[in-house]
Amino acid sequence: MRRILLVTFSVFLLAGAQAQDELPFEVEPLASFDQPWALAFLPDGRILVTEKKGNLMLLAQDGRSFGAVQGMPDVDYGGQGGLGDVALHPDFADNGLIYLSYAEAGVAGTRGAAVARGVLELTGRGGRLSDVEVVWRQYPKVVGFGHYGHRILFDDDGYLWITSGDRQKFTPSQDMQSTIGKIVRLHDDGSVPDDNPFVDYYSEDAFVDDDGVYAQIWSMGHRNPLGIATDLDGKLWSIEMGPLGGDELNHIVRGGNYGYPVVSNGTHYDGRDIPNHDTRPEFNAPAAYWVPAISPGHLMIYSGDLFSDWQGNAFAAGLSSQAIVRIELDGSEAREVDRFDMNARIRSIAQGPAGALWVLEDERRESQGSLLKLTPKD
Repeated sequence: MRRILLVTFSVFLLAGAQAQDELPFEVEPLASFDQPWALAFLPDGRILVTEKKGNLMLLAQDGRSFGAVQGMPDVDYGGQGGLGDVALHPDFADNGLIYLSYAEAGVAGTRGAAVARGVLELTGRGGRLSDVEVVWRQYPKVVGFGHYGHRILFDDDGYLWITSGDRQKFTPSQDMQSTIGKIVRLHDDGSVPDDNPFVDYYSEDAFVDDDGVYAQIWSMGHRNPLGIATDLDGKLWSIEMGPLGGDELNHIVRGGNYGYPVVSNGTHYDGRDIPNHDTRPEFNAPAAYWVPAISPGHLMIYSGDLFSDWQGNAFAAGLSSQAIVRIELDGSEAREVDRFDMNARIRSIAQGPAGALWVLEDERRESQGSLLKLTPKD
């Protein structure tokens, strides 16, 4: 059964824009960065923060900097492209592997998303990556500077998930001989699991061998998925930017087709209409969508005890909405229940080791972005 929540302008007003003293948490600014994009916690509690221009910073939880990590892959910075996500291998304590997503230059002005891994060696002045290797490349590389997606996630079974945006090219999202506009599922070394839904897909016109790029695909018909997370029951969720309105929270299922660009609950930026999801029931409809847009930049599902009433809730980082959006999940259904006005573009939100919420501002009134720690009010 398809489940849809229409978040209208009236709901936005109802959720309201709170003053800082009305927020249900204390906001503690800790450090500033140049276009921060993602963060991850090391086992010792220190934090890795990516900066879009290509820097990976190491800092303590009180904001003290240990410096930058050296040995980074070459990043193609420009537009929406640059250094993106960071994630630790599930066995990081034993192998020291971290994974980074970024925009990678191609030939003749083309570029595409990539994911590389390397061994992180910590030093007194930050750290260094060694044995860096690319484990995934978006195919094909195209011209343009937008919609890379490239959020990464390891699930409880150790599979590597990568969101791959449509690169503002529309139709490749429905093209099985492309990883553009898809969510892919891989082993940690970039190889394809045998039980992926399209492993046996074959066409005599395929441009690669029998293990073509279609074998990487788990779901398709995505626009710009900028968040991916598993809930407390292990279900996979992704949040993506729609066109003009129509941002979507999707419950991701094996082999699902989420319809873009054939359907969307938003419209094209030039005013052209796009048929809504309810006109094409063969496509997977979103669990929730937003008109007007919240411009989601990240997705986190909370499992901690510090905000005990929020266990199992999803949190979306809002860019144009300058908000943190709290979403209640119920099976495969979802609904917005709170919107916290942060007065800044929110790029990323993560759960810390002790259950606090850690937030990266993309920017605040043209200044550098900040790392914030959110804890409950007394």
